Amino acid sequence: MSSGFHVKFVNQMSVRATPPLLKDMNERTVLEAIRAAAPISRAEISRRVGISKPTVSLALQSLLDAGLVREAEPGGSGPRYGATFFEAIAEAAYVLGIDLGARFVRGALADLDGATRARQDVDLGEPTAAAALVQIERLAASLLAAAGVSRDALDGVVVGVPGAVQGTEIRLATNVAGLEGESFARDLAEKLGVALTVENDINLAALGEQARGVARGVDDFAFISIGTGLGTGLVLRNELHRGHHGTAGELDYFRAGLQEEIDPCAGAVSAFARELAETKATTLTPPYEPREVFAAARAGDQVARAVVAEEARRIALHVAPIASVADVRLIVLGGGIGANGDLLNDRVRALLAEWLPYPPRVEGSSLGDAAVLMGALSVGLRAARENVFVNRKA
Repeated sequence: MSSGFHVKFVNQMSVRATPPLLKDMNERTVLEAIRAAAPISRAEISRRVGISKPTVSLALQSLLDAGLVREAEPGGSGPRYGATFFEAIAEAAYVLGIDLGARFVRGALADLDGATRARQDVDLGEPTAAAALVQIERLAASLLAAAGVSRDALDGVVVGVPGAVQGTEIRLATNVAGLEGESFARDLAEKLGVALTVENDINLAALGEQARGVARGVDDFAFISIGTGLGTGLVLRNELHRGHHGTAGELDYFRAGLQEEIDPCAGAVSAFARELAETKATTLTPPYEPREVFAAARAGDQVARAVVAEEARRIALHVAPIASVADVRLIVLGGGIGANGDLLNDRVRALLAEWLPYPPRVEGSSLGDAAVLMGALSVGLRAARENVFVNRKA
C-alpha cells in the first residue's frame, strides 16, 4: 500500500519537486498519447495512459511551453463538455527521405505526423557518386522550397543506397561508380549541413513495408527485391537485421558454388526466354525484356508462361533458405519483377507449401516504388521525434 501511495503522491507533486526523470517520463508518455489519438482531451489522456489528471496537466503545460503540442478543435461531432483538446505540432521538425538508384533519385519531405509535404523524382544523369551528390543537394533544396520549409526546420536526412552499409562505409555498390567507401556519406553530410543517415535501400524498403505497407504489425519477415539485382531486407523480432558486416540479405551471393542456374533477376529472365524462343513458337521477340515476357504470359503465350513458371521456382528456391533458417512469418516480394504478383505469388506459395513444413505467407509489396522512401521517412521520423523531445525548450 505504501508503494501505491508513494507513486500517487509523486505524480501530483509540484513541478519543482518532481524528480527530473519522472517528469521526463510523464511528458514523453503524454506526448505519445497525443500523437496516437489527436485531437484528444486531458481527461482522455489520463484515462489512456493511467496518469492522474493533475500530472497530465503539468506535462501538457511543459509541452505547450516547448512548442511541441497545441490546442486543437475536437474531432467528430460529439459533445465537448467544455473540454480542451490537444494535438502534436507536426511542423516542429521535418525529415527528408532519399532513394538513390543507378538511374534516378527519388525524394520526399515529411512532417512529424509522417504526412508527405513534397515528393519529387529526378534523373541521376550518370551513375556516379559525383552526380548523386549534385542531384541530392538540388533535390533537397527543391523539396524544401516546394513545401515552404526552411532548412533550419530539417531534423535530418535518410538516404537509401544500392549497396551494403556498415557505419558510414558503403560496400558492394557496383552500379554507381565511386559510391563505395566512406567519402560519399561524408561529402553529402557536408553539402546538406544536417544529420545524415545512410542505409541499404532494400533494408529501408523492408522498414517502409513494416511502417506503412503489407508488413505492418509483423515482427518477423523478409522483403525480397527482384529486379536488375536481388536483395533482401530482413526484420527479426521487430528489428532490422544487418549482420556482422552489414551484408545480411545479399542474396546475389546465395548462388555461389551452385551449378544449376537459379538466378531470378531480369537478365536471367531474358536469357531463359531467349533460350526457349529458339525452339518453340512464341510471340516474344528480342531482346526479351521481362516486362514483355510477363505481358505475353498474361495474354496466354506458352513460352512466356513457361518462363514465368521457372521464375517462380527460382524465387521460391531463394525464399526457402530464409524461411528454413529464420522461420519468418511473411515474405514480401518487390522490385520490378517481384511486382508481378498476379503471376508469381500463387506459384511461389505452392512450391513453398510442397517443400517446407511451415511455409511463410507470401505477399506482393503494397508500396511499390515508394517502399524505400517510406522506409527512409520512418527511420528519420523516429529520430526526429526523439530529437525534438530531448532538445525541447525548458
